[in-house]
This record gives sequence, C-alpha cells and structure tokens, in this order.
Amino acid sequence: MCWVVQAKQLNVCKVEQVLDLNKSEKAGRFYRPAIFWFTGHHNMAIWHFLKACMQKSCLYLGIITLGLIALAGSSCDPEQGVQVVSPPAATIQESQSAQDAPHLQPVIDSICRGDFEQARQTLRQTPAHPAAGQMKRLVDRYFQIQQQRDQKRQAAYQEQLAEFEEIKERIADSNTPGILDVNDLDDTMVAVIRAREYAVEDQKSALLNDPFVQDVLAQMKVNADADEQQGKWLDAYAHCYYWLTAIFTDDESYRDRAEELVELSAIELGLKDSSCGETAAERYEGIKAEMFLRALRLLSGNYVHEIDYQQMATKSLKRCRLLGKVLEKTQESLAWSASQEQVAEWNIGLETFQPGDNQPLQNAEKSTPESLVRVLENVLALNAITLKLPEEVMVAHFTEASLASLDPFTSLVWPWNVKDFQKSMTQQFTGIGVEISKSTGVLKVVSLLPDTPAYKSGLDADDEIVAVNGEPTKEMTIFCAVSKITGPKGTKVLLTIRRPSTGETRDVTIKRGKIVVQPLRGWTRDADGDWNDLIDPANGIGYIRLTAFTESSGPDLDESLRKLEKKGLKGLILDLRFNSGGYLQASADVVDLFVAEGMIVKSKPRHGLETYEIAHRSGTHPDYPLVILINGSSASASEIVAGALQDPKYQRATLVGSRSYGKGSVQVVTPFTGGGSQLKYTIAYYHLPSNQRVENRYQMKKADREDWGIAPDVEVKMRSNEIKEMIDIQRHNDVLARTDHEANGGATERHALKETLQADPQLSTGLLVIQSKLAAQGVALDLDSLVTENTLAESSKNDK
Repeated sequence: MCWVVQAKQLNVCKVEQVLDLNKSEKAGRFYRPAIFWFTGHHNMAIWHFLKACMQKSCLYLGIITLGLIALAGSSCDPEQGVQVVSPPAATIQESQSAQDAPHLQPVIDSICRGDFEQARQTLRQTPAHPAAGQMKRLVDRYFQIQQQRDQKRQAAYQEQLAEFEEIKERIADSNTPGILDVNDLDDTMVAVIRAREYAVEDQKSALLNDPFVQDVLAQMKVNADADEQQGKWLDAYAHCYYWLTAIFTDDESYRDRAEELVELSAIELGLKDSSCGETAAERYEGIKAEMFLRALRLLSGNYVHEIDYQQMATKSLKRCRLLGKVLEKTQESLAWSASQEQVAEWNIGLETFQPGDNQPLQNAEKSTPESLVRVLENVLALNAITLKLPEEVMVAHFTEASLASLDPFTSLVWPWNVKDFQKSMTQQFTGIGVEISKSTGVLKVVSLLPDTPAYKSGLDADDEIVAVNGEPTKEMTIFCAVSKITGPKGTKVLLTIRRPSTGETRDVTIKRGKIVVQPLRGWTRDADGDWNDLIDPANGIGYIRLTAFTESSGPDLDESLRKLEKKGLKGLILDLRFNSGGYLQASADVVDLFVAEGMIVKSKPRHGLETYEIAHRSGTHPDYPLVILINGSSASASEIVAGALQDPKYQRATLVGSRSYGKGSVQVVTPFTGGGSQLKYTIAYYHLPSNQRVENRYQMKKADREDWGIAPDVEVKMRSNEIKEMIDIQRHNDVLARTDHEANGGATERHALKETLQADPQLSTGLLVIQSKLAAQGVALDLDSLVTENTLAESSKNDK
C-alpha cells in the first residue's frame, strides 16, 4: 500500500457559497445556502480497525438553532428544457464515407450494452463497407481479449492448484504431520481462495470438499476459539474468520463473528498508547456527554429517516459488554485495567438495563431520545462503581456504537483528530510532498509530487528513508511515519536517506510547505514528468484518470479537455475507478462540462425542500464519444458523475467496468456538538436526472439484494491477478522521479501502451467501445498502428 504523506483521504467536504442567482454566471444553476455537503465514503476495513482511535471529521457549518441552515428552494423547474447539445465547434467531423455507410446503430447499441455476440451477428448480415469492416475488426478484437483472459484464468487455476498440492505435500512431510501452524493455515487458505476464483463451479466444490481443506477449516476454528480465550482478537479474525467470510460469503454467522472480532480489536486499539508517542488519554481528552446529547437533539429532526433509538441502545450496550470483555481478557498492555470481579459486576449491571436480548427500551413509547439518554446516564453511573474507567472513555464508546447503528457514514468526531481530517478532505496539507510505502518492510519513496519541497531537495523515487529526525524507521508503522514527516508549514524535518543504487547514506533537511495533491492523471508520465493523456494518439482518443473530487477537479478537467481538443480529440475515456468521492459540487462541475442543460443531481432530505444541481450551456464541451470506467471502489461523487452521464435523459456516456460501491447519500458536518467536536451525519439521499435513487449497498444487503450503486453498460469483471497486474503497471507509470537519474542507477521503469492495455481489460474494452463509435460515425480509424494492433499479443522484450 502506498501513502501520500498525509492523513489518508476517506471523505471530502465543501463549503458552498450563498450566491445571488441573478448575478451568477451560471445561468439557471440552482444554488443552496452555505452548508457542507459531504459525499465521500469510508474504506470499511480502515473504519473497523481504526475507528476507535483515528476517526476523522470536517470543517465549519453555519448553524441556526439546531446547527443547520434551512435548505432553500428556487422557483426554477429543473425538468424544463432538458437536452444535450453538440456545439457547432465539435471536434469530430464525419467523413464522406459515413454518409454512404450502412445503418450501424443496431451494432453500436449492442456494443454499448455489452452484447458483443449480437453485434457480431448483426455485422455478418451487414453489407460490405469500410465502416462495417472496421467495426468487425474491433468486435473480433473483443473476443480475442476474452479468449486470452480465459487462457490466463485457466493457467492461473493450474498454478494455484499446483501450489495447493505443494502445500499438502510439505505439511505431510513435516515432522509433525497433521499439526498446522498459522502460516500453514494462511498459505492453504490463500491457495484455496485463489484457485476458487479461477475455477468453474464443479472445481470450486471439489476444492472445498477436499479432506485436507476440511481438516484445515476445522483446525482454524479451534485455533480461533483459543485465541479468543486469550484475548487475541486480531489473530482470531486474521487467521480464521477473515478466510471463512471470504469463502462462505452467504454465511451470516461467520460474518457476525468476524464483525465482532473486528470491533473487539478496535476497542483494544483505542485503549492502547500509540507507538508514535500519542497516549490513549490524549485520544479521549475533551470528550463530554453533552456532545452526544446535542448530537441526538440535532439528529432527531435532521437525520435522513426516522431513528430507531431502541436499536441505538442495543448496539451501545453491546459495545459496553465488549469493552468489559477486552478489559478482562486482553493480555496486551492497556492504558486502563479492571479486575475480573469488576468486569463481572459490570456485566451484571448491564443486564438490568437490557431485560431482553434485543429490547433494551422494551416498547415503542420508550423509544425516544430521552430514553437513550437515560441508558447512557445509567451506564456512566454503573461505570463509576465498577470498572471506574474515565468518563470520557465510556462516553466515546457508547456514542460511537450508537451512531454506527444508524449508518457507516454517521459519526461524532472527537476534538483530537478534527485537524487531521481537514487535511484529507481538502487534499491540502503541510508536508514535503512524497508518496511512501513500506510494503517490503523498508520505508521507501515511491514517487515525488511535482513542485514540492521533496522534489527540490534531491530526494528521488526508490530512495529508502532510514530515519526520521534521527528515529530509525525499521519498526515504524506507515501511519507513524506519515505523522512524523508531516508537520506545520515552515518547520523542518531531517530524513536519513539511503540510495539503493549506490549504497550512499546521507541526511537531508527539508522545510515543510503547503502540498496540494492534483486529482487528474494521464495513463503515464513523459520523461519530463508531465502526464501523457492520449491513450490512442493515432485516432485522437484521450484518457484522464480522476482520483478525487476536490474544489479544483472541475476547472482542472476543463483545462485538460481544452488542451486535448486542440490536439484533435475525437473521444475520451474518463477513469473513475478507485475514486471514493469528494465534493458534491465538484461532481456537478464535472457533469456540467458534458451536459448543456437540465438537472444533474437532486438531494432529498427527510424534511425541507429538495435541492438541485443544474447544468448550464456555457462551457459545454463537444459531444464526442465518452466512456467512463467504474468499479466497486467508485463511490459517492463518482457515482453521481457516472450515473448522471449514463442517465437515460442524457445518454452522454457509456459505462464500462463493474458495479460501483453504492453509497447514495449525502452527509453534512456541523460543530453544533461543541467542545471542538464535530458531527458528521447523513442528511439526504441523492437522485439522478431521471429521478432514480442511487441505492445504498447496506440497505440493499439487508433486503438480500445486490443491485446497489451504478451498474455498468458493458460489464467487465476483473479477477484479483488482473487487478494486481493493472495496479502494478499503473503505479510504475505514475512515478515522478527527478530527471537527473545518473546518480540513481538509470531511468524510472515505464510500461509501453500495449503492455498497459494488455494488463487492463476494462481499459482495453473501453477503448474498443470508443473506437467502435467513431467507426460508426464514419471516422477512418488507424487499426494497424502499434498503439492499437495486437493489443493482446505477447509483448516483446523491448516493450518496457
């Protein structure tokens, strides 16, 4: 995993200004009052493990009474005058052959819904014509891609099966056959899961029914029970229930057990001092019960739907029991402790608050904010005579569990970490401007950021950071390294650097400065470090990867498009894969570049008026073919962009890839809770131009459905080996190193375009879709250039 030296971005928010509609340059756009709209999404693994000690938050929200400015409306009708226009200055000029071409729209329709077999059948019945001939070659190439992918799948299955058999033989030949250590268990599970991924259904069943696998599964459960008895929550999860949930995805009992182990691990983490010098006491400093009370007051009237206070109480009391379990069984050193007698008294007391397993409030009349407050008061009183933990600790855990029962995006952010989260939301921070990794156990510079202190200091990609301010990094976590390298603007940090190519070690002092992470990238960097954003220069097809929706995303994309259009842009691939979201306004700005007028997105709260983002005519780019790449990590603002441009009302883009994350909601952040804390909560669901909601994955899972998020038009699911290869190549192509490479052993590794496409079937398919659209328009494509020909053939040794 690579980290830009800052707090990792989980969410982004934005202050929107109150503007006079009559004075706005965006005629027809609907503006809402100043309020923070929060559309990023949490990485759930990070949320589970680090929630207790690393929660983040956002900025200031203007408030009245209960902390929220009333949403204002407008008399304009967002449904009026909706259309997509192609400006007169459109880049694409159809050739004369397009006028004589047979009607190829049915072929394009088939391709754009992913039915390449139907496209091939239709082309076989189409009269001979250059345009039809080009499309036939492109459709044939699609099937070539699928054939090679299947060959790779079969090879990967045989490889994993061989590895599985090797593990069985190794264990059988060991001194203690039948007794497996955790490494044997993990190795077996990795081989089984990977083999199942590449297997057909019969092969999957045969793997699970293998007697050796059954023995491994049984021993894993025995080991996990022993780990739990010893308070080794993370071991029980990592060496057993992580694997069980990955294999038996529909087994709720495994999933519930895994979630509880993760929660226990998070509680333990929150009660321990950090290896970076931060104490647990500092983490809970300033937390007050009043913060939770004010949060309840605000949520009761403004949360996106009616609140089940009974469920909140149930979850909070469960957290209280787990807290006692951690204090009783954890063998690690904790900041606070309690005897077995104290924990026993604690548990007995908790039972009096919850007569039934699922009904702490017993009836609907008692399911009110006041009743939940009484539960908290009773918990605090019980703690004072039993566990005797600091009240701040008890309030924090009760609050976190209570709010987590509402949805994964609602939380109360404590005073200690507000500042760090502001960095991640703005994508601006003070540091030195490097991307670092410790994937190999050595802290290394993966890439530099342009025009930063690190770039100017002489650091380079692949340099090893031996020490930070004299402290060795060998045992330092990546989180700790990030916190030590970043710091206030103008301060200095001393890095001890080792250059692998020469073995030279030297100290480098760097003055920290303001760092702005640019959200736009091309498919690779040129020798001078600039992005190459033409994926198919022979046919004028551009590629832009948008990594986050920041305040500058819309203007930056606008500028990039204008530059590409001057080069003769004929089609564009916009890559939103792994883009977890950002500012709602930024997503509207991006859509606005491609749609001339009409509604972009509508936010619908429980109370108050609906609010809209509306496109405007000025600045709309030509109507060239547009493909958007999405996957399961495309969330929030990414889903707004993909969904709006795919929407039947506009049909501006074709989506290629796999189903998106499925967030579908808008968060706001307010300091109404006081004391330096901030409440982030879900206030609205958002709807796309045709008024359909982007369904939330958690609500859909509860309904036993999987149709959350945005579905692609052309589905291309990638397997884990494909994703790894794609990310590895993308990471190499992204690296920014200094141009003076003589002292660093040569130029940075880059991958040729053919190799990049070969490793990325979603990108390759997206390129075929755009090329097909251009062919149908009568554009004479160059399908024989090195850029596009034999994309899936074996790469030559000179490709890199």
